[in-house]
Amino acid sequence: MKLKPSLLLLLLTCTALSSKSHPNDETCLTSLKQSLKDPTNSLQNWTKPNFANPCSGFTSYLPGATCNNGRIYKLSLTNLALQGSISPYLSNCTNLQSLDLSSNSISGPLPTDLQYLVNLAVLNLSANSLEGEIPQQIAMCAYLNVIDLHENLLTGQIPQQLGLLVRLSAFDVSNNKLSGPIPASLGNRSANLPRFNATSFQGNKDLYGYPLPPMKSKSLSVLAIVGIGLGSGLASLVLSFAGVCIWLKISEQKMALEEGKITQLMPEY
Repeated sequence: MKLKPSLLLLLLTCTALSSKSHPNDETCLTSLKQSLKDPTNSLQNWTKPNFANPCSGFTSYLPGATCNNGRIYKLSLTNLALQGSISPYLSNCTNLQSLDLSSNSISGPLPTDLQYLVNLAVLNLSANSLEGEIPQQIAMCAYLNVIDLHENLLTGQIPQQLGLLVRLSAFDVSNNKLSGPIPASLGNRSANLPRFNATSFQGNKDLYGYPLPPMKSKSLSVLAIVGIGLGSGLASLVLSFAGVCIWLKISEQKMALEEGKITQLMPEY
């Protein structure tokens, strides 16, 4: 069966287009590779030629990357001892639906530019050394189902805006350095939304609110108060006793002095 020239030309054009990298994906991958340090050389195939042509349909030439119709739609670079930081230009992978950089040694802040990953459904950056605050702009990723940021060095408060993510079914920020109240929109969600228990928030010393148990009072313990009371009581008793002794001594001296005066006034017979 012979193909018509017009049909053959169409097939060749589609093949060429599917094999050519999207310019945004190329910028995304190039910047991410430059921002990361790879001491174990796990990303040795992440090279400029492959960035220019990372996909062939649903197949990717880059380890840890998955393609969908010629676009990068999943990055999974877990447990590779990666260091460095997350490039803000990662947001150029606009077709990305899953980003998993967990169990590495990546540091630095969470880029606010992640908000431009409008198709993102899974964000797993757990078990790294990420610092700074959780950007409220992440709430712009309306399709997020999973946010896993546990075991980092994140500080500040949990943005209330994250509670607006109605698709959110898994949320974990445990074992960070977060502080302040847990937003009610996350800690006490309405009945028709998935709820998160205390394990999602534990391990943050200054974080409080439902569903965490009440914070222990920083006031003095009962035993400490009793001890202070007994100590002060004993000190007061000693001072009081000493005062009485001094008063009695002074009284005796006055009485002796008065007796001497009376003796001198009495006539002799």
